[in-house]
Amino acid sequence: MTPVQGRSMTPRGNMTTTLRNRLLVLLVLPVCVLALVGSWWGYRSAEAAASQHDQRLLRLLPQMLDSVMAPAMDANMEPLMAFSPGIDEFLRNRSGITGYAVADLDGHVLAGDPWISVVVPTTPAAEFHSQEFGGITYRVAVQRGMTAGAGEMVVALADGSDVRQQWRHQLLTHVLMPNMLLVIAAAWLIYWSVRKAFQPLVALAQTVESRSPRDLSAIDESTSPAEVRPLVESLNRLFGLVHAQSETQRRFVADAAHQLRTPLAALQAQVEAWALMAAQAERQGTGVGSQPTAPQPAGLFLSTEQIEKLRNATRRTSQLAHQLLALSRADARQVQSQPSERVDLKALCENMLEAFWESASTKQIDLGLEVAPAHVSGQAWLLRELLSNLVDNAIKYTPEGGQVTVRCGRRRTDDGQGQAFLQVEDDGPGVPEAEQARILERFYRLPGSVGAGSGLGLAIANEIAQGHHATLQLSPASGRQGLLVTLLFPE
Repeated sequence: MTPVQGRSMTPRGNMTTTLRNRLLVLLVLPVCVLALVGSWWGYRSAEAAASQHDQRLLRLLPQMLDSVMAPAMDANMEPLMAFSPGIDEFLRNRSGITGYAVADLDGHVLAGDPWISVVVPTTPAAEFHSQEFGGITYRVAVQRGMTAGAGEMVVALADGSDVRQQWRHQLLTHVLMPNMLLVIAAAWLIYWSVRKAFQPLVALAQTVESRSPRDLSAIDESTSPAEVRPLVESLNRLFGLVHAQSETQRRFVADAAHQLRTPLAALQAQVEAWALMAAQAERQGTGVGSQPTAPQPAGLFLSTEQIEKLRNATRRTSQLAHQLLALSRADARQVQSQPSERVDLKALCENMLEAFWESASTKQIDLGLEVAPAHVSGQAWLLRELLSNLVDNAIKYTPEGGQVTVRCGRRRTDDGQGQAFLQVEDDGPGVPEAEQARILERFYRLPGSVGAGSGLGLAIANEIAQGHHATLQLSPASGRQGLLVTLLFPE
């Protein structure tokens, strides 16, 4: 099971934003359609009122023709007019927004308001047009016909109270603007409502995303709305299945490693005894595998070189079993479920110096210690296992005559706070930057690595670091050759 190199950044915002925008469009679009329908209905109502208005002007035009009683006596005088009651009421009740004109067949206005544009109709049928004057749009009805006493003439009636024209002028302020404000307000309210409605789903996404890959505990279903509860139940079932599989795998590794330790320990003890007897025999001059001059231990038929190879093989196998057992016990979720204790990093480093002094001396490695008081909260035996793996790796891959330095203490961060750390630095071959991510994987070894190893040391250290919410960093050593492993604990 390889460690997670990075959490999938599938944006939860994309999911909710897509649904939110989709709902927003689906809800606002009908509001826009309703606003357009309302505007169209208002225009149709204005058209109906304007048609009634035009019909009234049509009824008044014949009365206007009958109001012309006699032609003008000369060119400077108006025709003799006698308005009927209907015409008189029309002009008086709408004073300021009405007008009339009497023109000859050439379109010259002989009486009334000269600003009225009189276009002489070619037929006796009434014609309508709109005319702007004084900031008012007038509806003008023009008809050609026989007057009561002046012969054939052209009369026109203008009315500035046309509902259709008023509707066009008030379209922006009374129709479009209110409808736009209505759509904007509705869109904001819908967006806010949908956002509030999606908060449980967003909270669920955040809960799942913020979880550790090893946290397979069930999600609380009571905090989710009924519509999302089936999804939560499915996730919990999936978590349960993955947890059961993970537990089975972990128990198998732990049981297998535990069962291997006893026979491997007995085998190693036997091989060590053979090696001791072989060494004693050589010192006595008997030789192993040759004709002894002294009594030969029963069963000792191997050469010294063969016994040494067998001893190294049993040691590596015993170490592998130990590492497998440590790996199964270093699961981050198991670590976090256990009570923490105060761990003295300085004492831990000093113990490591004593434990590895002999193996370092065998390779003539200068095992140094640079420590300062520092304490963290965690599992002492796991941190001891972590540091042991780091120091063992450093000694194993550092050439003879090299240096390995173990450090601990506290250092100041950018925000001025102190942060505890552990460091192991060596001047070995180091790790290429391209391989630094993979070197933390289980059973992975660098191509061309020399020496015996299983590829579990750094993987175990990384597992323990994650269980303590710490960060394991790999970087080149200060001398530009070798590896610097730094463990940064949370503040």
